[in-house]
Amino acid sequence: MQNFVKTGRQMPDKRSAQERQRDFAEIYNEFNSLKAVEQSSRCAQCGVPFCQIHCPLQNNIPDWLRLTAEGRLEEAYEVASATNTFPEICGRICPQDRLCEGNCVIEKSGHGTVTIGSVEKYITETAFDKGWVKPRKPRVERPQSAGIIGAGPAGLAAAEMLRARGYQVTVYDRYDRIGGLLIYGIPNFKLEKYVVARRAELLEDQGIKFVLNFEVGRDATLPELREKHDAVLIATGVYKSLELNVPGAELSHVVPALDYLTASNRRGLGDIVPAFDSGTLNAEGKNVVVIGGGDTAMDCVRTAIRQQARSVKCLYRRDRDNMPGSMREVMNAEEEGVEFVWLSAPLEVADKIARAQKMVLGVPDSSKRRMPLPVAGSDYNIDADLVIKALGFAPEDLPGLFKEPSLALTERGTVKSDFRTQMTNLDGVFAAGDIVRGASLVVWAISDGRFAAEAMHRYIQTRSVAKAVGA
Repeated sequence: MQNFVKTGRQMPDKRSAQERQRDFAEIYNEFNSLKAVEQSSRCAQCGVPFCQIHCPLQNNIPDWLRLTAEGRLEEAYEVASATNTFPEICGRICPQDRLCEGNCVIEKSGHGTVTIGSVEKYITETAFDKGWVKPRKPRVERPQSAGIIGAGPAGLAAAEMLRARGYQVTVYDRYDRIGGLLIYGIPNFKLEKYVVARRAELLEDQGIKFVLNFEVGRDATLPELREKHDAVLIATGVYKSLELNVPGAELSHVVPALDYLTASNRRGLGDIVPAFDSGTLNAEGKNVVVIGGGDTAMDCVRTAIRQQARSVKCLYRRDRDNMPGSMREVMNAEEEGVEFVWLSAPLEVADKIARAQKMVLGVPDSSKRRMPLPVAGSDYNIDADLVIKALGFAPEDLPGLFKEPSLALTERGTVKSDFRTQMTNLDGVFAAGDIVRGASLVVWAISDGRFAAEAMHRYIQTRSVAKAVGA
């Protein structure tokens, strides 16, 4: 270990930008065993591992790096999967540059971070290839049941943990495939869909029941699900796009980011997508303007490049340093031909044109980023055949949708829950993931789902004991 003094940081080989522009395959190749061992051996085995501290799952990163460096890969996988329901997914899509790798001690000391995400992907892919990954079958079967609303990362993480404890788990989802945003929101060049389908199959083999194309409020109300299950988890995520409040935002060529990404992903999965075939949600041959600066905006601009758009511009009201998206994603987008128009905000959308104005940065706001202020007389036009609004997401009206008006919400419209137990104001109803914290990272959703499963287990067992004593 501690070979960082003589061995530099190295990522797996990345396919050329020209090659990436032509398909939706993942952009990084996998480490071979020698490179994985070499990078893992750079770990300093810190007494206070900042990588682990800054991981939402508190993954035991130094431990599985050491085991990889020693060639003990099956043990490395066991350690990686002990704290993470989806290590093969996090290794691909976590913004490691903002989390574990960005806080690596040897990175801070100027030696370059250990490429933790790539090693995690190598460990898990090796585990799948060798047949080490098995469904977590329960040792005992319990009679109690848990209902989970949402088959995204938070719901699936909770389902796996509850089923491992022996509960009868049913997951309800409005879509026709398991995975939520992992399937329909994240493009293949970051997460190929066989990875999600492979994990979904394991969860089914574990004994989790999935009820798809199911809408709470239409097929059953929340009160009805509460009657059916001993505990219920709301893990719907946040899907409602924030609106673009400028004249012309209602025009047909102004589309929400999630609609655009879902159409592209469904097309890649072989579905018939009329809005794509008609050209409404297809960037081919068009001048595309994406408004926003987060990771969803990066997914949109890079998807448009692969759809052979004529030009792709990302319009963002702050500068590069104040951008919320991953800098690694920004770099990849620039390599692939995306033009970033910094310090610019939309004023109006018309047919084939978007009007914008220049901005300057003032004092920091509540997010600790400097506030954008308009520059008088700086208006200009941008060619825009397709405008994609990637301004963020808000929660839907769950009390109305679920036919449960007493479900308490926060001022932001997210579900209000106790931070210690993740229970809502409704007895036995819990909430986890983006529907509680707002639009966030997949890794935080996984963490919340696992925590909620533990809280639900304690709740069910406490009630069982109380019933037994009462009997």
